[in-house]
Amino acid sequence: MFATAEMVVKVKEPQAVERKQLREGQLLFTYLHLAPDAAQTRDLLDSGCTAIAYETVTDRNNGLPLLAPMSEVAGRLAAQVGAWTLQKANGGLGVLMGGVPGVRPANVVIVGGGVVGTAAARVAVGMGANVTVLDRSIARMSYLDEIFQGRLTTQYSSAADLADLLPTADMVIGAVLIPGAAAPRLVTRAQLSTMQSGAVLVDVAIDQGGCFETSRATTHHDPIYEVDGVMHYCVANMPGAVPRTATQALGNATLPFMMALANKGWRKACTDDVHLLNGLNVHAGNVTYEAVAAALDLPFMDPRQALSV
Repeated sequence: MFATAEMVVKVKEPQAVERKQLREGQLLFTYLHLAPDAAQTRDLLDSGCTAIAYETVTDRNNGLPLLAPMSEVAGRLAAQVGAWTLQKANGGLGVLMGGVPGVRPANVVIVGGGVVGTAAARVAVGMGANVTVLDRSIARMSYLDEIFQGRLTTQYSSAADLADLLPTADMVIGAVLIPGAAAPRLVTRAQLSTMQSGAVLVDVAIDQGGCFETSRATTHHDPIYEVDGVMHYCVANMPGAVPRTATQALGNATLPFMMALANKGWRKACTDDVHLLNGLNVHAGNVTYEAVAAALDLPFMDPRQALSV
């Protein structure tokens, strides 16, 4: 005889849920972004756990293989959500990305030509915008010039050049990254007064503290706000807007590392793979990633030393 719903309710009395906290001997393997987050860092240190950050795991090409999939997603979303924010109903200028015959397209400035910036440029160019990418790597700018075949402009990044572009920019996408460290602040609040009312800032670096002085983290439910007439889109975890795509992309990248950690344990896995060891950010109450320690003014332990602690 099957139990009725009423019988099940009577048997399963509600009980208080005990909060589980990280503790010594546990391994946390996820995105951490600790440099701009002193409170989270302190909690991890106090817990005594071992924490490996997706965003600082490297590969043989000096890339960031676990950050790259989300950077691709966030970059492509940046142009998409920026175009939405530009609509007049959302507080934007009311400019169409691709314009129409006889009317200019949107001027889009992308600060940073890495994975995020390239992905953002791909979508913005595809939408017909007039795109300028700022970067400091000549090799990267040459690469962008080659793959886009003249459909965008590359320009060496400096404070003066960015300031010159702001007054005519309809959209500025912040796509800068210093691995493991807080993002540099590239646009000041004073500079907002030089921008058009209704222009849009999209801060993809918000998970690392943001690259605009007026940036503050927002949510997918309340994504935009206005400061001095300029619209800001600063959603933390932008790929969360497209969880199916993001999960599949991230799973493809993380699975080999997860299998190594599960089969070998974190010490053996990190000993065998220096790129995984580069992901070690916290262990047994110590910060083991130099950029995080420097950003938060905390003592630094070499991750190789942590293998024997």
